[in-house]
Amino acid sequence: MRDSGLQEAIRAVGGVSELARRIGISQPSVSNWDRIPAERVLTVETATGVNRSVLRPDLFGSYAAGDIDEVDAARAQEYTLLAALLARAPDAGLLKRLGELRSDPSPLGLAHAALAEAAGSIAVERVEREFFDLFIGLGRGDLLPYGSYYLTGFLHERPLARLRDDLHALGIERAEGQVEPEDHAAILCEVMAGLTSRRLGTPAGADERIFEKHLSPWIGRFFTDLERAEAANFYRHVGTLGRVFMDIETEAFALPA
Repeated sequence: MRDSGLQEAIRAVGGVSELARRIGISQPSVSNWDRIPAERVLTVETATGVNRSVLRPDLFGSYAAGDIDEVDAARAQEYTLLAALLARAPDAGLLKRLGELRSDPSPLGLAHAALAEAAGSIAVERVEREFFDLFIGLGRGDLLPYGSYYLTGFLHERPLARLRDDLHALGIERAEGQVEPEDHAAILCEVMAGLTSRRLGTPAGADERIFEKHLSPWIGRFFTDLERAEAANFYRHVGTLGRVFMDIETEAFALPA
């Protein structure tokens, strides 16, 4: 029997098939859930608009009460947003929520403002086509958002094997129905969201270790390439947001403890 959080997510989007489509996995995988897996909560929250404390109150019941550090909560939200935008093209609901992003005069706030403006002026069909051209294509997309590719020029190389070893050591396993390898930028951002929110039960500092070893060497270049990609219109602003945020993360981790 499905728990109440999963039922609410399904109700919010109008059915199991739609939930599966929005989070980019197969319908049978979602149909087999009794509750939303911990590693999928943040993505489901972004896709449905249902708060994580409703989706998995056993994990996030005290989230809104401020038990998590405010800075780490903000970091988790940025990683969740990037994971959602890199995993699939945003639908109308997500574009609407993006249009409501809060901004301020900081570099990250200005990146939010530009993304919000882009989201408010693009049709779903156009952003779907853009996503296809950038990441899927006829044969391959303009960009390959994989750590192995950026670090070696090939897919499924040693960087992916090392990442899998480190995730396994943290008790993080490949989600059922996930077709992309773990070094895909979207999956790495989703992992970082779980680590920074400290809801995966990992040791302190795990987020820094995964970032330094598996994101820092390449993901900034990927976001810069996304900013400059010829096919990027809406996604140019996603590239800017990602680049600015990864610079902030790099600088923060470099500070003395």
